[in-house]
Amino acid sequence: MKKLFEEVRIGDVTLKNRLGMSPMTRNRALPDGTPSELAAEYYSQRASFGLIISEGTQPSDDGQGYFNTPGIYTASHIEGWKKVTSRVHNEGGRIFIQLMHVGRVSHPDNTPHHRQAVAPSAIAPGIEMHTAEGKKDIPTPRELGQNEIKEVIQEFRTAAAAAIEAGADGVEIHGANGYLIQQFLSENSNLRQDAYGGTIENRARFAIEVTKAVIDEIGPEKTGIRFSPQGTLNGIEEGDTNIEMYRYLIGELNKLNLAYLHIMHFGNEPLLQEIRQLWTQPLVVNRAGRPLEQLTVDVDSGIADVSTVGIWALANPDFIERIKKNAPLNEPDLNRLYTGGAQGYIDYPFLEA
Repeated sequence: MKKLFEEVRIGDVTLKNRLGMSPMTRNRALPDGTPSELAAEYYSQRASFGLIISEGTQPSDDGQGYFNTPGIYTASHIEGWKKVTSRVHNEGGRIFIQLMHVGRVSHPDNTPHHRQAVAPSAIAPGIEMHTAEGKKDIPTPRELGQNEIKEVIQEFRTAAAAAIEAGADGVEIHGANGYLIQQFLSENSNLRQDAYGGTIENRARFAIEVTKAVIDEIGPEKTGIRFSPQGTLNGIEEGDTNIEMYRYLIGELNKLNLAYLHIMHFGNEPLLQEIRQLWTQPLVVNRAGRPLEQLTVDVDSGIADVSTVGIWALANPDFIERIKKNAPLNEPDLNRLYTGGAQGYIDYPFLEA
């Protein structure tokens, strides 16, 4: 695993190793979306990772889908994130804040304004959502008008600026997991007949315009983006043109010199190889469910510049040290992933304990 512990440059920062912490929703923010004091401790505990990518962080009230998730669009949010980023930096870490607009994957019970969710088209995802009153069916969203799409793009721009003001090393645009950007990309969630629907180029337009707005605000060297090609999370079906979609989309984004592309990989190895050939900047790859002994395979083969891990990072704040020493890993407390409070969040023991 020697290559995992080599430095690597992404954008304008140097990572001390090639292991990253994946973005993971933890539902520990304050009711107004401000990160709690616990979040500063949680992320700083994991600062030995070369790169921390924060949990999904909404750029607006409409962008929120789950209860007690953080935002990055008010003064209070910025001050809360400053505590997180300063703690991470004091421990020698690097952190990108992930900008996540969930689109239709929301419930009015979970948002501050309790309004109907917005999406490319008025099509419900056909899944349930956790709320304070238990699981509920997600209602049908409202289709965004073209002028409203421009407003959402501006929300991403404003949120990116706020993230940098809060001390983040950069932002990751969330274009994966069935959320708003992937909803525009996918045939079963985008039935529009205007400039944002129909053809591959039109369905990719929103993702490209969001990315251009963010890099215009904070620079390409501080901007990453995440996709999950052929993923079906949250009711998404990309359709028969999905490979052609990603060929076009990644080719266009490659021209923008972003800090990195983050791929949530679902097993199509030829597609991952093709993405590697199309993408000339750093590539970050996440393979959920792989065995530990395969942790270094993508970095060693040159497919990935950075490998990200999720549940292992959640349960092992000193994952890097444990891997170096071939030490046993903590088991995650699956009953406390989203329950709030310190338990199952900042109380996982370090190896030295």
